[in-house]
Amino acid sequence: MKRINNFLIFTVLFLAFIACNNKKTEISDLEKLRNSTNTKSYPAVQMDSMQAINSITKQKVQELLDLSTLYLSGNRNTEIDTVIYSQMQSYFHKPDSLTFKRLFKELDSMKVRSVKVNNLNVYKEFYKKDTLDYAKFNVEYFDGKNKSLGNFEKNAQYILLSTPKLKKEFKFYFLDFYSKPLKKDSTAVEVTK
Repeated sequence: MKRINNFLIFTVLFLAFIACNNKKTEISDLEKLRNSTNTKSYPAVQMDSMQAINSITKQKVQELLDLSTLYLSGNRNTEIDTVIYSQMQSYFHKPDSLTFKRLFKELDSMKVRSVKVNNLNVYKEFYKKDTLDYAKFNVEYFDGKNKSLGNFEKNAQYILLSTPKLKKEFKFYFLDFYSKPLKKDSTAVEVTK
């Protein structure tokens, strides 16, 4: 009887020991970010050129809109606002004083605090002998309480300029942003002009 009790106690202790040493090997997302070296920024599966351009364009549109809402939420006259505005201008090939006028007017009139870009597709239009590159996308605007203000169809014209040093690298610039008239869907809010 004493042997059976000792065996049961030994078995329970042995199982407890194994259970304590059986740690999860899965790494948390926070740990992955902390140890990230940013050496791999694209998926392991190779993308074709249109997929790559689509992905880069969506990233650039989202970044520009995020910077715009950040700029508009500030005083627009501080040093950080100047830095943000300068960063926004760097997304354009030849920015001028009218570059952001339509965008700012629309975001201000609706009191937009954040934007999400959806369904972006790049396409080409042909004008005389020129090929023009455009992106058509939907943007969803949100207010300060993260309530949706509607989905809007937008477009942007962009250009890819090859870098002189490396043949396979290029720089992305917008030529025009929100250039065509605003179209609203059934959930959109009317924009006053």
